[in-house]
Amino acid sequence: MFVEFYSFCSLISFVLIHQFSFFFFFRRSWKFLPCFSVKMVRGKTQMKRIENPTSRQVTFSKRRNGLLKKAFELSVLCDVEVALIIFSPRGKPYEFASSSMQETIARYLRHTKDNRVKPTEQSMQHLKTEAEKMLKKIELLEVSRRKLLGENLGSCTLEELQQIEQQLERSVTRVRARKAKVFKDQIEKLKEKEEVLAAENAKLCEKYGLLPGKGSKEVNENEEANDESNPSSDVETELFIGLPEGRAKRIVQPNSTD
Repeated sequence: MFVEFYSFCSLISFVLIHQFSFFFFFRRSWKFLPCFSVKMVRGKTQMKRIENPTSRQVTFSKRRNGLLKKAFELSVLCDVEVALIIFSPRGKPYEFASSSMQETIARYLRHTKDNRVKPTEQSMQHLKTEAEKMLKKIELLEVSRRKLLGENLGSCTLEELQQIEQQLERSVTRVRARKAKVFKDQIEKLKEKEEVLAAENAKLCEKYGLLPGKGSKEVNENEEANDESNPSSDVETELFIGLPEGRAKRIVQPNSTD
C-alpha cells in the first residue's frame, strides 16, 4: 500500500515538473515564435481638421506638449537658440525660448533685414534693356497698324505694299467667311421658327375644322357674297312723312334715273 502511494505521488510530481518546465520554456521562446507574435499597428492619422471638439482639444494638448519637449531637447542637445510660439484656437499663447524670446525675435528681424534682396546694378540694367525692347515692339506694331489702315504709305516699297495687300485680302476673306456663316446660322434659325409656327397653325386649323391656309379665303369669299346679295349697302336716314307706298316710289326713282 505504501509502495503504491509512493509511486502515485512520484507520477504526479513528474507530470507537474514536466508541465512547469514546458510552461517556462514556452514563455521564454514566445518572442521567437512568429505564429504567436502579436503586433499592434497604429492607424495612419489623416491630415485634416478634427471635427469633434473634445478630440481636437486633446490632440492639441498632446501635440503641443510634444512640440515644446522637442524644442527643449533640440536646444539642449545641439546647443542652438530656439524660439517657439503657439496660439491655441481660443487665442491663448504658448511659447518656449532657450534664451530670451525678445532677443531671438530681434535677431531674426535683423537677419531678414540684412538678407533682403536689394536691386543690383546688373538687374537694373537688365530691366532697362527689357523696357527698351518693349518700346521698340510697340512702335513697330503702331506703324503696322497705320499701314493697314492706309496711312503713311509713302515710305513703303513695292514689296511692302504687296505684302499689305495680301494681308488685307486674307483678312477680308476671313471676314466674309465669318459673315456667310452668321447668315447661314440665322437662316437655319428662321427656318426652324417657320416650322414651329406652321405646326402650331396646323394644330389650330385642326382644332377649329379649317383647312390650313384657306380659313382667311373663306372669310373673304363670304364677305364678298354678302356684298353682292345687298345691291345697296347705303342706309336710308332721311325723314319721310306719308304712306309706305309713296316712300317705296321715292326709293325707286333714283335707281330708274341711273
